[in-house]
Amino acid sequence: MNPLVESANALKLGLFCTNGTGASQTLAPERHTAPSWERSVRTAHAAEAAGFEAVVPFARWKGYPENRPEHPSGMVLDPFTWAAGIAASTERIGVLATSHAPTVHPIVAAKQAATVDLISGGRFALNVVGGWNRPELEMFGAPLREHDERYDHLQEWLQVIRRLWSETEEFDFHGSFFDVVGGVSQPKPAQSRIPIMNAGGSARGMRFAAEHADLCFLIVQSEDEAGVRKQVQGYKDMARSEFGRDVQVWTHTVVVQRDSQAEADAALHRFSVELEDTESVDAWMRLQGANTEVMPPEILAAMRQRMAAGAGGFPLVGTAEGIAERLEMLSTAGIDGALLTWVDYDAGLADFTDGVVPLLQKAGLRT
Repeated sequence: MNPLVESANALKLGLFCTNGTGASQTLAPERHTAPSWERSVRTAHAAEAAGFEAVVPFARWKGYPENRPEHPSGMVLDPFTWAAGIAASTERIGVLATSHAPTVHPIVAAKQAATVDLISGGRFALNVVGGWNRPELEMFGAPLREHDERYDHLQEWLQVIRRLWSETEEFDFHGSFFDVVGGVSQPKPAQSRIPIMNAGGSARGMRFAAEHADLCFLIVQSEDEAGVRKQVQGYKDMARSEFGRDVQVWTHTVVVQRDSQAEADAALHRFSVELEDTESVDAWMRLQGANTEVMPPEILAAMRQRMAAGAGGFPLVGTAEGIAERLEMLSTAGIDGALLTWVDYDAGLADFTDGVVPLLQKAGLRT
């Protein structure tokens, strides 16, 4: 059973970015300075024991600052290999891999995904990305395509993968981007349909996700319930009206839990402003500056602190009670799942499990 699609919890929970140094771009001494397989397994076990539905890695091949190969932002374990290890180390939690289409041929991705799905006993899902980081793609000799063309490429990439997962006879495929002669992939996945996650921020990206993804991933841009509901409904209405599909909408968050709101606010300011990794955030801003289809410049500027705090995640900052209330607001607005990040995953996950999860259960959001 894949908990990503079978869980009855109104608000699903997952870990995000534990295959690297985390989501925060900070110089705080408690940060993770290098990936750790032991920490990856330890936090996956803790999340599984707490009933979480998912653990989601990110894909990165090169860090943000130029000519800084040792920078922590580029220290990321391969998501497919990592997912296979996590799948073998767990029993119930859903496991994802993240793949940038220009960096992995669909025949290879189909085989890797099927393998992880079999290892997990049908708990796998695939997070697909069109690719946006020019220096990363140039390292592969892959062009950074025009914005909408990236989704045309991703759509064809996914079409080939799904045929390889499902068809038992060899097939030929001749598209605009891929030529497959005698395509076949065995063995097949354990699931009849592996769930797909995608984060589409532009109009074209949202349309791709609404048509092809089961889990649509968005960056929440509002602090109030009405604003969040409008953003979420845009996805769900498009999926239903144009493609006849029901989709889940997930978001990611940065969690700062303390005994008081003042302590939490101070902790957030400390690690995301006072101890911001300015070199890394500046490099990310430069890379995103040309990507105006995904994020308008005024939004980009407002997102700087969020990017330093946790990859632009929605802030869950406060006491356990305050965080639970914020999550309840997201759920009421239509969010189906939240991926969680911390500066220190071990301490943060333990505090969240002890303090927030019981409140979510009391509110009826989780069993």
